[in-house]
Parts: sequence; structure tokens; C-alpha cells
Amino acid sequence: MIRLHKKDELSDDEIVDLMGFVNTIITHITNGNKNEERLVNIMGGTVIETESEKLIRRGKAQEIIEMGQEFGLDDTAILKRMQEKIGLSLETASVYLERYGKQFVRR
Repeated sequence: MIRLHKKDELSDDEIVDLMGFVNTIITHITNGNKNEERLVNIMGGTVIETESEKLIRRGKAQEIIEMGQEFGLDDTAILKRMQEKIGLSLETASVYLERYGKQFVRR
């Protein structure tokens, strides 16, 4: 994978995604057979979110938080925007706001 990335045959996003998949596979393999049923249930009907998609979503959330705070929006309005614009659950949006909202200076 690294060789392909160095030859520009894999983009930055693709290498991050593949490394994430490999780590997930290794984690499940090393857990042994006791998790086999759980793995089948998890992987069977769930859409897998790639690492690059997670990073993009996180970046979008940070932008919404920063812009919302710059424009003087309250936390409720910022949470609502993250839910509408990125499709985050209220719980996930709240975690992002808690994590990234304190990094920006409120005016």
C-alpha cells in the first residue's frame, strides 16, 4: 500500500481508508472466534464509514461550529445546523460541539 501511495497509484484518502480497513480486520481477527457472531451482525447490514469520510465530517462540523460562533449563534442553533447540514445525530453533534466549541474564541 505504501509503495502504491508513493507511486501516486493511491490517493491520500485511499491510503487512509485502506489502513483503517486493515486495522479493523486485524482487530477482529485477533479477538478470536468469540466475537464471530457479533462481527457478522455488525458487518452484515451496516454501511461502513471510511476514515477519510470521518475526517471530512469532523472538518465540516468544526467549520459549522466556528462560523456559528463567529456569527453569534447559540449552541442550540449550531447543533441544529450540524444535524441538518451533515446529518449528525444530536448526540454526535453535542460531542463535536463540546470538543471543538471550546477551541474558538467567542466574541
